[in-house]
Amino acid sequence: MRIETKCLHEGWKPKNGEPHALPIYQSTTFDYDSTEHIGDLFDLKAAGYFYTRLANPTVGYVEEKIAALEGGVGAMCTASGQSANMIAILNIMGAGDHMVCASEIYGGTINLFGVTLEKLGIETTFIDQDAPDEEIEKAFRPNTKLVFGETIANPAISVFDIERFAKIAHKHGVPLIVDNTFATPILCRPFEFGADIVTHSTSKYMDGHAVQLGGVIVDSGNFDWKDYPGLTQPDESYHGTVYTEAFGKLAYITKARTQLMRDIGASPTAHGAFLLNMGLETLALRIARHSENALAAAKFLKSQEQVESVSYPGLVGDRYYELGRKYLPDGASGVIAFSLKGGREAAIRFMDSLELAANVVHVATVKTCVLHPASETHRQLTDEQLVAAGITPGMIRLSVGIENIEDILDDLKRGFANI
Repeated sequence: MRIETKCLHEGWKPKNGEPHALPIYQSTTFDYDSTEHIGDLFDLKAAGYFYTRLANPTVGYVEEKIAALEGGVGAMCTASGQSANMIAILNIMGAGDHMVCASEIYGGTINLFGVTLEKLGIETTFIDQDAPDEEIEKAFRPNTKLVFGETIANPAISVFDIERFAKIAHKHGVPLIVDNTFATPILCRPFEFGADIVTHSTSKYMDGHAVQLGGVIVDSGNFDWKDYPGLTQPDESYHGTVYTEAFGKLAYITKARTQLMRDIGASPTAHGAFLLNMGLETLALRIARHSENALAAAKFLKSQEQVESVSYPGLVGDRYYELGRKYLPDGASGVIAFSLKGGREAAIRFMDSLELAANVVHVATVKTCVLHPASETHRQLTDEQLVAAGITPGMIRLSVGIENIEDILDDLKRGFANI
């Protein structure tokens, strides 16, 4: 099946007489006829469900769909994008370990890595993703365990050179984890360029309607975990299981579920998975419209005298245009970053003048919305961190929706008329 068809037909496949729509298994627990059967479930000898914190049928079918869309061997949904990134990291890292991360990533993720995980003894070196290979390689240490980046960075809208970073990571024997939230698997599938693990905040385009939080981790099944004792040595917290021996290509995602999800409990709900599935069914249609509208909006913004700069990889002349052609040939999603010449004051005045676009702390939804990163989502960052993340005082993040493009442009004109 082509990917547009997978959005509809992967995951839940009803048999004769079964519901056409994905059923909601609204239960925390599941009945079995024998103690032995439940024991086999706990020992991972039998497939099935015993407690929704670890797995639920509704959630499971959505995980199958997302894995199919990304081209992975398995996936695990989580309660939020932040919990997906946290579990993805903790699954292979612990106190005393180190990772290399692109500095142009979501501010909340910077805080997760640079503050919260640092308190747990995990150190992160943030690097300029556009630096030469030799500069990036200087960040690696003997205890480096992974490399992390975002396909399209939020809110800098830079494009991560996945293939280049995969080669660097693999040269040092570590996996590459890519947050693919803004691109979605419709526009980019990082595994095809050498990435090993993919994460998403499903709260964004996958859900599409801003009705719930969610995240997902997808495992390519391609990385050799031979130097990761947590996967190659017995897990005494789970009956001495050796994940690489027992589960092969599914070792990473199985450990994430049976160890991390079991202990942290950042599990999604069955009803939430049902809503996510509805979003996924129209993802291919929506992301095409988002990309089409965003390109038109980016061209309009580029023509305005009050605009200092526009960042959108689909725009000819953008510094990431060539990488966009490589990784995002079918569209560059719906998010634009642009800076106004008047700085912070002009940005706030512009945003407060808009009527169609909502000023919200969210992005990548069907309705057009705006945000001022320096005073909202990224306000916890220092000025130096803001600059490293590609954020200026006058930057506005514009999330272009699927409305009629003329209505979106009329709203932007209204904003410019008031600064």
